[in-house]
This record gives sequence, C-alpha cells and structure tokens, in this order.
Amino acid sequence: MRLSNSLTRTTEEFVPLDPAHIKMYVCGPTVYARPHIGNARSVVVYDVLYRLLSHDFPKVTFVRNITDVDDKINAAAVERGITIQALTSEVTQQFHDDMGALNCLKPTVEPRATEHIAQMIALIERLIAGGFAYAAEGHVLFRVQKDPNYGQLSRRSVKDMIAGARVEVAPYKEYAGDFVLWKPASEKDDASSKFDSPWGIGRPGWHIECSAMSDAHLGTDFDIHGGGADLMFPHHENEIAQSTCGNAGSHYAKYWVHNGFLTVEGEKMSKSLGNFITVHDLLSKGVKGEVIRLALLKTKYNEPLNWTDKLLHDAEKELDYLYRGLAAAEVEAGRSKIEKAMGSQEFNQFFSDTLEPLRDDLNTPAMLASLRQQAQACLPELIAPDELAGSRDRDVHCFMLKQLASVLGLLQQSPEAWFQGEGEDTLWIDVQIEARNAAKKARDFGQADAIRDMLKAKGIILEDSATGTTWRRG
Repeated sequence: MRLSNSLTRTTEEFVPLDPAHIKMYVCGPTVYARPHIGNARSVVVYDVLYRLLSHDFPKVTFVRNITDVDDKINAAAVERGITIQALTSEVTQQFHDDMGALNCLKPTVEPRATEHIAQMIALIERLIAGGFAYAAEGHVLFRVQKDPNYGQLSRRSVKDMIAGARVEVAPYKEYAGDFVLWKPASEKDDASSKFDSPWGIGRPGWHIECSAMSDAHLGTDFDIHGGGADLMFPHHENEIAQSTCGNAGSHYAKYWVHNGFLTVEGEKMSKSLGNFITVHDLLSKGVKGEVIRLALLKTKYNEPLNWTDKLLHDAEKELDYLYRGLAAAEVEAGRSKIEKAMGSQEFNQFFSDTLEPLRDDLNTPAMLASLRQQAQACLPELIAPDELAGSRDRDVHCFMLKQLASVLGLLQQSPEAWFQGEGEDTLWIDVQIEARNAAKKARDFGQADAIRDMLKAKGIILEDSATGTTWRRG
C-alpha cells in the first residue's frame, strides 16, 4: 500500500510500526450541528481506508473521537436554550444516523472528550514540568518557541504562521503564537462543560483533546492520523507539538493523511451563500445514501471535490449499472465455489490484484473503473454466447463485483431492493404486473401495453425476461 504523507510531502510505501496491529486515529465531529457533505467526505474517505486496512492486515484499531466540549457547542446550546449535554447527545445521534445511511462502519473505539479530562490534565502537567507550557490567569498555554520542530507539518515558520492566522492577542501570553491547553470556564457555561483542574474550574483547549485521546487508545506512537486538509494548521500542528513534547521520545503519528476541500458548484460552501448542504438535507429529498457515498468517492480523496447536481445524477446512474451487474447473476456464487473453480491461490491473487488501484494511495476513481469492468463481465447482453454457456467466468466476476464493492462500502443491498426502493405502493405495483401478465396470457396486448405505459408514467420501469417480469424505479 502507498499513502500520501503530508508530513514528508511524498507518497510513500506504507510500512506499519507493527504489521500485526495497525493503529489509526481520525479527528471526528464537534457535535454542535448536523454533519454537512464536507464532513461526510472525511468520514467516507477514512471508512474506505479502514476497510482496506482490515482486508490487508490481521488487526486494525480505528479511533475516531467525539468532541463534546468546545466553544461552538456552548454557543449553540445557548442559542437553542438547551443544556450542553442535551445538545451533544442529540447531535451525536444525528451524526451516527447520517453516517450510517452512507454505509460507514463504526470505528473500533469512539472516545468522547469529556470522558478523558483526567488524561488531558496529566498531559498538560507533563508539558508544564518540561517547560513547554505555562499557567497564566487561569489559562495554560503551550510555548511554541520552545519546540524546535514546531511547523514541521505545515512547513511554515512560527512567524509566518502567526502572520497568516487569526491569533488571539492576550496580555497573559508570553508570545502571541502560544496556544491554549486549558481555559477558565465562563459564567454562562452549564455544569457539564466545567471541570476542576490544578488551574481552576475550566475546560480543555481543542487541540489537547485529540492528543490525550489518541494516547489513551493507541499509545504515544501509532501508524496513521487522518483528517481534513483544513485541520493541518493549527489543529494537527499543535497535536504533534503537544504529543512529542509531552511524551519524551515519541514521534506521534508516522503517516499524516489529509482529504481535500469540498466546494459546491465551484464555490465555498456557506450558509450566507445558500449552498450549505447537510447529509440529512439530501436524504430528506430522497437521495439514497449510497448515491451520496459514491459521489464522494468519484474524486481522489486528497484532491478538491466540486459537489454538483450532475455529480449526484452520475453517481446514481453508475450505481444502477453496478446493481444491474449483480442482478444478472443467476447463481449466488460463494467464495468456496469460486475457489474450487479457480483454485485458492489463483483466486487470492486475482482478488489482490484487483484491489491494487485502492492500495495506490486510495485511488477510488480507478477502483470504480475496475468495478465497472466486473459489472460489464456479468451482464449477459455483453457476453458472447460461447462464454455464457460456461458460467464459471461470469460467476467469478459477479462474486468479485460484490466483494470488491464491499471494500468501498458499495452494493450493500440486493439489486431488487435497490431498483424497487421503499414505498407503500409496492403491493399495488405487483398487482398491476399480475394484471398485465393476465392480459398478455389472454392475448389482450393493448391492455398489457396500457398497464406498462401507466406504470412508466409513474416512474416504474418493467423489464421482461425468460424468468418473468421485474420492475424498478426509473
């Protein structure tokens, strides 16, 4: 496997610290509002990486946190007039529901920031003891000038980073670029966001949370740290500084993987422009979760993604084609049957070779092209008659289509469920098909055609074959 490592600015062969146990940490949601499609892109990308790692290695621990203490959360709770705990519980459930609709697996561990306050305080105390942090007026701040490697991820000097960022100027800071590890609580905050500490009642800074949670569940050194490109600075830069300075000898994460930015119709997504799109918005409009997922995977993960209506339309048509490939398989071939036909070693090599595009820095567009090839080999109208006589090759391709798609989190339902969808009119449609079949049997072809045309006008497409009539929503 090869991955683009933001730390080295190169695409490198993935050499794990321990091949028997891969460890990955990804920054999760700050639970103050429903996830938008930019959030979803990050979740889907690292879900695919998790699936691939789980296929290639015997054990993978995937940690994705929940940030449930943050200034944005406090502000949103005040605005809505509810407690912070009520808000974070509600939005966390919404996040799980929306990402579940996109076929995203649950991480191995999903730690919450509020459950790791003790670990954060312990790390801050180590930083103070080492001279890397200092307390001032109820705050604790990290001395960025004390860390000789600060800026190694973003490749900018401390002076440049301060010049290009919104840095809070405060009299209690020794240096303008120093960032907060702990801050005093506000009188407006409710009890669920206030914690006791050696520096008074307060709450942690954003950056220290991920350092403490990754340490608690993966150790001071692990393989992969993922997140959006917008987190590279200051969040990930500060994570490295805290973790390496607070844990002597640690290099923290070996590979830093960042997914690219997302725009909507060529513009930055924002509520002021009226182009802010949540996953829930799309699902509520009848867009299938798998369509959203495929749309997010049609562009390579570390490249910019432009979200358009056409992107969604093309993704749905592509899934129609792939599901047609599955539907064409008359025999539900199992792995044991395929291995027996091909030989276990040949099958394993074939499967491994077909995953190569994904191993090449998660090249999902190339992997999707491979899926289309498998689907094409499954469709009877695209197979020569002499090839169709012996079903081994067709069975192999149909089985491979399903297995390879599962690594992308696609084709997770039956073709019948995909094409027919859900609706109270399903029974009525079946009754109409029975009436059409009866009309055809009575040679009343005019009536049969009228039923077909009536269904077509309602978006129901009938498909006749030697085995009977099936339908799908067009």
